[in-house]
Amino acid sequence: MSTTAPRPDSAHYDDENLNYADYWTSRTYEHQAEVMAVRRLLRGHAFEHAADIGGGYGRLSVVLADYARQVTLADPSRQQLSLAASVLAGHPQISTRVMSASDLDFADGSVDLAVMVRVLHHLPEPARELTELHRILRPGGYALIEVASVAHALSRVRYLLRRQPVPLAPVDIRTSQARHEGGIPFVNHHPATVITQLEAAGLRLERTLSVSNLRHPLVIRMLPRPVLLGVERVCQEPLAPALFGPSIFLLLRK
Repeated sequence: MSTTAPRPDSAHYDDENLNYADYWTSRTYEHQAEVMAVRRLLRGHAFEHAADIGGGYGRLSVVLADYARQVTLADPSRQQLSLAASVLAGHPQISTRVMSASDLDFADGSVDLAVMVRVLHHLPEPARELTELHRILRPGGYALIEVASVAHALSRVRYLLRRQPVPLAPVDIRTSQARHEGGIPFVNHHPATVITQLEAAGLRLERTLSVSNLRHPLVIRMLPRPVLLGVERVCQEPLAPALFGPSIFLLLRK
């Protein structure tokens, strides 16, 4: 891909017609599956300072607060951080700062846990952001990264039917109109490629989870939420080696 791909900015998430918190009102299963994954990966850990990078309105910051003495919600969108005020009420250990993942205003080695969930899908070429991630982490610090996967099970079937290999390069999933209008990047990555990029940035993979494994509109309509989440709980670890789900969660260490 071109090395001159545009960097996403805050404009999309500062749009007065978009409320990212509203986006999640009908995605309870996905949210709870992601919370389940975060808690599973962080269980038994305690951190001094966690950074929720690109964390929007703080959806997962409140979860990180159970594992860190201090949490910084960092996002380039002032609108998102304004929405965070009510979400973070009652969590004095969580602060907010306006910053971009490509230029993190943290000192070298000042963060024990860096989290990027639902961020890589805006980054066709994430090398700069991953370098920043490595820079701010202390030696031995952890990174928790979510990958919107082009290699999930249903996608692999589709490529198989087309007699095409699953791409290792990022796949632009925007509509033709959004691409024509130069909208914010939306891509799916191959987890194997991202893991290679993370390792090149100096981060070593420790654990992998397959997440939102039942994320299909028909399945979500058919099954009660307790059943969805029960199956999700059972499947996240055993399905990870197969990269089954549409979201792959990675725990890495510097």
